[in-house]
Amino acid sequence: MPETETDVEVEWVPGPDGIPFRNAARAVILDSAGNLLLIEGHDGDDVDHRWWFTVGGGIADGEDPRVGAVREIAEETGFAVRPGDLEGPVGRRSATFRFVNKVRRQDEEFFLLRVAGTRPSPSEEGWTSLERDVLDQMRWLSADELDALVADGHTVYPLDLPALVRRLLRGWDGTCVTLSGE
Repeated sequence: MPETETDVEVEWVPGPDGIPFRNAARAVILDSAGNLLLIEGHDGDDVDHRWWFTVGGGIADGEDPRVGAVREIAEETGFAVRPGDLEGPVGRRSATFRFVNKVRRQDEEFFLLRVAGTRPSPSEEGWTSLERDVLDQMRWLSADELDALVADGHTVYPLDLPALVRRLLRGWDGTCVTLSGE
């Protein structure tokens, strides 16, 4: 992730419609007990606009999405994983959203990472200054806790993440699902 809000623009190129666009890789990280690692964040320009989301972020032109997911996992959690540790892609999403005072579009690939053994504690050491400003917490949540967050009115992206998590807890069947762009 970029260091500053100004650096954000470097990652985003205007699409044919003029909306800033980038490709991204994201990770659905599940521990051996079936808990999901999520990040809660907010928009730096609107602190009341808060949401929960999976680990991940933008990938460079020509960067393999699986390699990008591994890099993002390391940067955002401190977990050392290899591309072969990831399953998928398990999902794809084209999302349009508001961030850093602009509407943006992002095409995302989601990969599954199953963490075996003792659940690691995520580290914030790799966070950029912008991430430190807009990311509030990382938390392991059970599927029921994830459902409760949504029921309590918290926004979780993608909106159909709870259904995807429950599906993946039963085992990935090799299908890459299309996720809600909301």
